[in-house]
Amino acid sequence: MDQQQIWDADAALRYDTPGSGMFAPEVLEPTVDRLAELAHGGRALEFAIGTGRVAVPLAARGVPVTGVELSRPMLGQLRTKADETAIPVVVGDMATTRAPGEYTLVYLVYNTISNLLTQAEQVACFHNAARHLGPGGRFVIELWVPELRRLPPGQAATVWHSESGYIGLDTYDVLRQHVVSHHFTFDESGRQARLDRSPHRYIWPAELDLMAQLAGFRLESRHADWTGSEFTAESPSHVSVYRLPEPGAGTS
Repeated sequence: MDQQQIWDADAALRYDTPGSGMFAPEVLEPTVDRLAELAHGGRALEFAIGTGRVAVPLAARGVPVTGVELSRPMLGQLRTKADETAIPVVVGDMATTRAPGEYTLVYLVYNTISNLLTQAEQVACFHNAARHLGPGGRFVIELWVPELRRLPPGQAATVWHSESGYIGLDTYDVLRQHVVSHHFTFDESGRQARLDRSPHRYIWPAELDLMAQLAGFRLESRHADWTGSEFTAESPSHVSVYRLPEPGAGTS
């Protein structure tokens, strides 16, 4: 499953769920609030900008936003909301593609760094973020914590969400540190289901921190969510803020 095949025209048309899921105000508004704060009056770059779920409201807050996006159908959906003048986008992958200019903030939300399926590509993504940032610039990643504690020996899958009309489960390949997410969506009769799948390489927080160090970042903060809740051993996900050193800053 390559990313171009996953994020095709059909996926792009079904991606937006206004007012619910990842588009729910209680999910989206704290995300935009925190990113606007971290941009600190400067320009922001979103890797894998998609249909503009975050970029459009962030730009409406007065933050100049540029994007990088691999999927042309996803970009096509973004263009129904904002033109190239409002939110310029470079077509390409987040590990290597260069956007013009310098930024105070690069961000990568909703587990998307795990769409890069090798450690080398994920490390390259950190280096690419660093290339776009000025001194003191920040790279923000939102990512889930692998649920291996829920995976007993001999079992390869976990159900991570179940509700009327929908089941989400993950199958793990712990040798390669890979997960395939399976999304079963049932029709109104409950007898027919559509299956969507997406592959990921999961990353432990400590591994993510090492990737950041290799690219010259230090961990500035880590919270369990965008509102600043404490990150604990039980947190299912985290928002991690990495920062480049400023001129004259010592190392710690």
